[in-house]
Amino acid sequence: MSSYIQTNINWPSFLSRHDMLWKARPMSWDEGVFIGNGLLGAMIYSEEHKAKRHVLRFVLGRTDVTATRKGGVKDFPVRVPIGELTLEMEGWIYQPCEIRLDLWNAEMRAVVPTTKGEIRIRAFVHALSPVLAVEFDTDDGESRAQVKWHAYPEVDPILKNADGINLNQHIPVTTVQRTTEEQGITFGVQSYDHGEGCTTAWKVHDLGQTDEHKSDSEDKKWNRRLCLLTVMNGVTVEDKETVRNELEGISVSGPAWTSWISNHRQWWHDYYPASFISIPDMQLESFYWIQMYKLASATRKNLLPIDNQGPWMTSTPWPGLWFNMNVQMTYSPVYTANRLELGQSLISSLQQHQEQLIHNVPESFRSDSAGLGRSSSYDLNSPIEDEVGNLTWLMHNCWRQYRYSMDEDMLRDLVYPLLRRSICLYMHLLEEGEDGRLHLPAMVSPEYGSFKQLTTPDTHYDLSLLRWGCQTLLYASERLGIQDPLQDRWNDILTRLTPLPVDHTGYQIGSELSLEFGHRHFSHLLAAFPLHIVGNSDEDREVITRSLRHWIGMEGDLRGFSFTGAASIAATLGLGDEALAYLRSLMHLIKPNTMYKEAGPVIETPLAGAEAIQDMLLQSWGDLIRVFPAVPEEWQEGVFHNLRTEGGFLVSAVREAGRTVLIRIHSQAGEPCRIITDLTSTDQGFTVEVGGKTSGSGYHLQEDGSIDIMLKPGEEAILYTAGSKPIIAPIPTHPVTFNTFGGRKPWRLYGIPK
Repeated sequence: MSSYIQTNINWPSFLSRHDMLWKARPMSWDEGVFIGNGLLGAMIYSEEHKAKRHVLRFVLGRTDVTATRKGGVKDFPVRVPIGELTLEMEGWIYQPCEIRLDLWNAEMRAVVPTTKGEIRIRAFVHALSPVLAVEFDTDDGESRAQVKWHAYPEVDPILKNADGINLNQHIPVTTVQRTTEEQGITFGVQSYDHGEGCTTAWKVHDLGQTDEHKSDSEDKKWNRRLCLLTVMNGVTVEDKETVRNELEGISVSGPAWTSWISNHRQWWHDYYPASFISIPDMQLESFYWIQMYKLASATRKNLLPIDNQGPWMTSTPWPGLWFNMNVQMTYSPVYTANRLELGQSLISSLQQHQEQLIHNVPESFRSDSAGLGRSSSYDLNSPIEDEVGNLTWLMHNCWRQYRYSMDEDMLRDLVYPLLRRSICLYMHLLEEGEDGRLHLPAMVSPEYGSFKQLTTPDTHYDLSLLRWGCQTLLYASERLGIQDPLQDRWNDILTRLTPLPVDHTGYQIGSELSLEFGHRHFSHLLAAFPLHIVGNSDEDREVITRSLRHWIGMEGDLRGFSFTGAASIAATLGLGDEALAYLRSLMHLIKPNTMYKEAGPVIETPLAGAEAIQDMLLQSWGDLIRVFPAVPEEWQEGVFHNLRTEGGFLVSAVREAGRTVLIRIHSQAGEPCRIITDLTSTDQGFTVEVGGKTSGSGYHLQEDGSIDIMLKPGEEAILYTAGSKPIIAPIPTHPVTFNTFGGRKPWRLYGIPK
């Protein structure tokens, strides 16, 4: 066996089997085509009303466009809708359409027949520029088709209300100014109160006739036009110049135009191969890869963190960042997926707003503490109220960013000091009880009995976060060589903190509150997932299993994210079949385009579903790398490449006929490596090759079946069964299982036999 593994991934072909397809035009946000570049986005769909059957909508969103609301429960700048670009045709859109979201190239392509003719469309938001490009070719019957921009107040009520109205949503009073210059650029300025607003600019280029779609048997003439549109947060003269320069800097012909498109595509072509998975379930495999596309469409390392919507704004009561679960789950798949650059947008936000996090706590605590309330705008201005642990949970995401990268500067400069402040806030609240134990006062467990405003002492949520935080600070201070004066206090807390409350149902909400009715959140299971501070003993596993099944069995208030949490918890227990059942339940709640919506869109649920799939294939917690730890019985095959683990390892593995046959571990940081795999129990025997040598040195087989492997930075180990010659390649499957998502296709779940 060589010291490297062979890959055979034809990325364009592989991702094409997961492209989203529509045979009928998408009719709502729930099944729209979404494109974006981490800042600017568009959701593309149509409308059934007879007055609008000729319209294809590009509903625009830009992440940083907000408006301050006053007099509400939360007075912070909230996301607001900004309007849309419409492609208005001569005839009604007819069937069948051919619409494809090409994941590999991150663009929509469509053939749209109408009652008058035909239009062929290509649309994308450029990967490196905040510009939407809509290229459309029309035949003679649709020669007068045109694009129009509508500021949000000017959107026809038929379209504006098509996805429902949320009376809790703030829509600012808006003044619209529209001007057109001689160069053909049109500007639309929407001004809100408080000097806020946005500036949109667009230009339509007539590119003349093309014979690209002409066949030998037809005499059709096609005319090509191109609309370029950009949006800027702000309404100043300087903002207008910025959008003007953005459009004037794009040449729409010759090599410059080809290069501009090539740069967009190359960004995506470089992005996808950072890691690879393939599983024998095409619905879930497609779902996973669409989430990888969605992540990079929703954020970039130097942009704002992902809020509840991403760039695809629509009717919602949650137009901002929510921190008692949403942001944490949104970022959960970036770590194992080896896409840490996307996680950097969260890190950067916390770095920029540390002073605000300090001001979120009462003034008497600001000398050593910081915190984060339930929700905020991008400035993280959210004073602590009845939820204390949200910042600590967010720091767990930052801890994962550190542990998967082993970036010591990040640990020293951000993670350690900010986690320390979040734990100091808890320390101010601790009280010693008559039992000599340390207790927390009555608090909220997120999402349990919210409308009743239920509180309880010693919530599982807060006890588990406090315990995890103290353990992590002790580890980090030793790692950094810091003699912190609080170390004795952290050790004392770990010794005397009251245990997590448990009853006959499993983990309780808190010491005075059991789980007695439906609970959509896994806040009472946080110690098991994602914190992983319990789960190593048989006793722990029994309590976790009992808690999981009691929780899900209550049914009452379950939501999509309930099933993502349940799937990851089941995977933690090694229950692959159960994890798969939860994910299949999730698929019934996911929208046709893989978005998720309750009273409004919440982006975290499908993204957390991607993490649950990762957890079935690879886990790393408790200083142990687990390969294929929770694979369902029906998944006899599986493959992944360059998934990332704690300790800065890149791991690849192949499963054939129900057994692991190959593992490759590449060390980037030279950290201790302990792995557990079914290779150690194979009858065929296995070989371990470390640093290109199979001499038997460089690793040690432990009594519990785990393997310690000694790797220097840049070295790798290969573990493989005798006679195996596996290749990292997509799992073969019948094309009838491809392209599950896109238009509404419930028969893919229940109806048409495959």
